[in-house]
Amino acid sequence: MPAAKADTTRVVAIGTSLGGLAALRAVLGGLPPDLDASVLVVMHIGHHRSLLTDLLAAHTRLTVRSGTDQQPLAAGKVFVAPPDRHMLVVDRRIRLSEGPKENYTRPAIDPLFRSVALEFGPAATGVVLTGELDDGAAGAAAIAACGGTVIVQDPDDCVAPSMPSSALRAVQAARVLPLASIADAIVEAVASPVGHMVTTPETALLATELRFAKGQQISAPEDMDRIGERSTLTCPECGGVVWKIRNHHPVRYRCHVGHAFTQGTLQSVRYEMLETTLWAAIRMAGEFDQILKEEAEAAGECGDTGRAESVQLRREKLRSLEALIRRAIEE
Repeated sequence: MPAAKADTTRVVAIGTSLGGLAALRAVLGGLPPDLDASVLVVMHIGHHRSLLTDLLAAHTRLTVRSGTDQQPLAAGKVFVAPPDRHMLVVDRRIRLSEGPKENYTRPAIDPLFRSVALEFGPAATGVVLTGELDDGAAGAAAIAACGGTVIVQDPDDCVAPSMPSSALRAVQAARVLPLASIADAIVEAVASPVGHMVTTPETALLATELRFAKGQQISAPEDMDRIGERSTLTCPECGGVVWKIRNHHPVRYRCHVGHAFTQGTLQSVRYEMLETTLWAAIRMAGEFDQILKEEAEAAGECGDTGRAESVQLRREKLRSLEALIRRAIEE
């Protein structure tokens, strides 16, 4: 029996994070059952077991399924990215991948958005809903660059405005709407005439990055030199060399293994790592002070006042350093 083919020429890709469950229920609940498009949903759920499919199915007239590998797309159906897998679209079918994390998460929004941009071009609609940081911004820019439509939830209407705000900085022509109006905007976009496929210098970059998302490692650092410039940064995931993606907004970085970060995500991760290191320094300073205290007491008991005073001076310097680190963390 021949494999089933996708029966849709339009696709809607939706990305969300913090506050996303209520937002998805509102959007999907407003879509008609005869929507002439396949709907793909990525929410940041990490590797944890998820009930997202069931939680959404009760609030929409569309059929909601967890995405499975090689599943054909179908109009009027919603496919939800499963835990710990990037969900992509390749040859009008869902492709699940254990490719490198992007923006410190898998599933991530950007890989899905890039894949539908390449696959559907002007027939793609990308929707960015509430969420923290900036996953989805680069993907929204890819959809716009390939002629597709981008819809962004009004940041003032969001539980977490950071992700929509980042998408708006990346795609200034995006439609900005309150949550209650997004379903109607999706219906309008799906019903609008499809323009011509747009091919830009961005297309080659998207194809290269899609290889990463599929788990197809770039063979040599020289391949990365074609899409970016080597930086002095290291990847917080694997410690490898990081390339700054050339001429891209938002500013993004990739290592040759494939881990990818926007500047905002990398900044957040680095700050968290720095704070962890500083708290570890405070802990070690406290432990060292205890050792010095015991040394000073032992010197005093032996009548070695010179050594006791010297050790006490070291303790004072150590306490000053600890206080300085605490102020740096707390300010």
